[in-house]
Amino acid sequence: MIKRNMVIASAFFCFSWGIAQQYGGMWIPTELNEKEMKDMGMKISAKDIFNTQKPSIKDAVVQFNGGCTAEIISPKGLLLTNHHCGYGQIQAHSTVQNDLLSNGFWAKNMGTELPNPGLTVDFIIDIKEVTGQILEGTESLTEPDLSKKIAANIEIYKNSQKIQPYQSVSVKSMYYGNKYYAYVIETYKDVRLVGAPPQSIGKFGSDTDNWVWPRHTGDFSMFRIYADKNNKPAEYSKDNIPYVPKHYLPVSIKDKNENDFTFVFGFPGRTTEYLPAIAVEKIMTEIDPARIAVRDVALKTLDEKMRTDDATRIKYASKYASVANYWKKWIGEAEGLKKSNAVQKKITYEQSLMAKNPELKTTLDELNKLYKDQAPYALNNAYYSEVLRNAETLMLANIYSNYIASVEAGRMDTKALSALKERLTAFYKDYSAELDAKVTAKLVALYANKTAPQFLPAGFEKYKNESQNMTEMEEISKSSIITGRAEVNGASLSQDIEKAFSNPDKLIKTLKKDPVYQLFMSMKDTYTKNTDPQFTSLQTKIDGLQKKYMAQQMTADKNRKFFPDANSTLRVTYGKIKGSTPKDAVSYDYQTHLAGVMEKYVPGDYEFDVPKKLIDLYSKKDFGNYKDKTGDVPVGFTATNHTTGGNSGSPALDANGNLVGLNFDRQWEGTMSDINYDPRFSRNIMVDTKYILFIIDKFADSKWLIDEMKVVK
Repeated sequence: MIKRNMVIASAFFCFSWGIAQQYGGMWIPTELNEKEMKDMGMKISAKDIFNTQKPSIKDAVVQFNGGCTAEIISPKGLLLTNHHCGYGQIQAHSTVQNDLLSNGFWAKNMGTELPNPGLTVDFIIDIKEVTGQILEGTESLTEPDLSKKIAANIEIYKNSQKIQPYQSVSVKSMYYGNKYYAYVIETYKDVRLVGAPPQSIGKFGSDTDNWVWPRHTGDFSMFRIYADKNNKPAEYSKDNIPYVPKHYLPVSIKDKNENDFTFVFGFPGRTTEYLPAIAVEKIMTEIDPARIAVRDVALKTLDEKMRTDDATRIKYASKYASVANYWKKWIGEAEGLKKSNAVQKKITYEQSLMAKNPELKTTLDELNKLYKDQAPYALNNAYYSEVLRNAETLMLANIYSNYIASVEAGRMDTKALSALKERLTAFYKDYSAELDAKVTAKLVALYANKTAPQFLPAGFEKYKNESQNMTEMEEISKSSIITGRAEVNGASLSQDIEKAFSNPDKLIKTLKKDPVYQLFMSMKDTYTKNTDPQFTSLQTKIDGLQKKYMAQQMTADKNRKFFPDANSTLRVTYGKIKGSTPKDAVSYDYQTHLAGVMEKYVPGDYEFDVPKKLIDLYSKKDFGNYKDKTGDVPVGFTATNHTTGGNSGSPALDANGNLVGLNFDRQWEGTMSDINYDPRFSRNIMVDTKYILFIIDKFADSKWLIDEMKVVK
């Protein structure tokens, strides 16, 4: 019986990897798996996707604000990305009196488009493999000399490149340091808000529907790139003109069918597809549950206040969405890893590798030992990092502790101080000390209860009682300059940064006596002494072995075509439009429609309200050219493209390179694809271009924007 189960597991493993190779993968656009793409239905060539000699699709795809992806859809630099990617900019233009989050925004002409200081988009001009140059002279080196030599080689390479003032060169490690690639990047800094639906469309379903399917969210917003008179990057100026792209994407409103070929082009953030089984097990059973527990407490506390106070809702809207995003993702990831039997699949794969190369057993035995040794430190790292991120008073205290260290070390120059002041000014604008006192009280109690005694500061057990913490944290907050409720140099930090920083010596002296600062420093000092050195030392050893393990995998497994893990560089993934059957007796279609929006409609609800105009359009069936064969407007669809964070806003393209959708999420049952792609469950979720154009045209009365586009009917 045991042998039979092992055979079945092995057979399933081989089947899964075979399918994953067909549909999965995040490919460097200069190294596309072109034959398989064409076998699956692609009509264009790899050169049409990425070409440095003539315009290609890569010239229409940009990294948006360093995180998301966006694409150009008109000859006048019109940019499409997700609503959640532009959320911070929409929020920045919002007030209680002029709430663009709730009401939406649509420029009536280019003159009314809104500037966004600090917002940038990056084009990838060229990609080259530079492994030889970067690893030159490193053959006999070990850490830390190895990292120093690689860093020096990277600087030598970057300095040798002839680029324009508005360009930069970035060198990225791939395959855990076994290969290196150089990217020439061109950055545009004048990017203006053109249009955004109200969040009742752009964020419809909000947190309840986040990461799940069926989905009915019109998750899109529109911007425009501006350039100088020579079409080159420039700082914001009223004299700038719309950017003329080398290529822009035609927008298709053709009907979609199951098994149609699609590919997604964008900047996926981070995946770890090649970890050993022990690492996956630790993530599934220890690290993800710790992260989830911290964010669960923070989100519930914020939500209670946001639902009853509009000013707080606007202040915390973007932050809440950011925290909730990965909270829910980690829940799905942990469950998906269990459901897809990821650990056993990894063990089976490791056994197959060891059969081909016995030396792999030594590598894997060492990795197993290192991960087990690191486990208690890794767990404390997870709790500590998440508490600091979500208890804003502690996060602020951390910022101020770094400021003090920089001043005392003589490293705080005028530029760094200016950047710090700008950061703090922006932070306090959307901060509630009273609310965060509650969040901090609960998170400190969680930390005290969940952390092993050897990782806690002396006397920290007194914080285990949440109710007592609530009273104490409120009192601490009232007397703290960090929360902005007390003054230094005659000013509150939350109201007058310049005045508060006017006497640095007094500010630092006051900070060191601040009760929030002292609480934070007790945690930081203990973490720095009892956790960080051990965690970091073991991680350095793990990283070195992972590099070796990666190289051994690539050498031993000749039947597998490898792609590098995502690292926020430009990638192509491809698949087919498909529904799914994630659970027994549960089957999902690949397409949702406007009828589903109306089915979910709850008048006045925070997540499921629907604008009256959209209801009227639906009631009248005033769909224009945007209905499909069902007679309804399609809203979203799923496919087997292998995506992750950073792919938000990425164009979903058809076999001919036309835009058919806008990637914005993944199906919850498949979020473990960052670690273990499973073709049964892994689906990316996209807004249909028909719905996007329908909203722009019929709902927003902004047909002037559609007139800019090349619409494929």
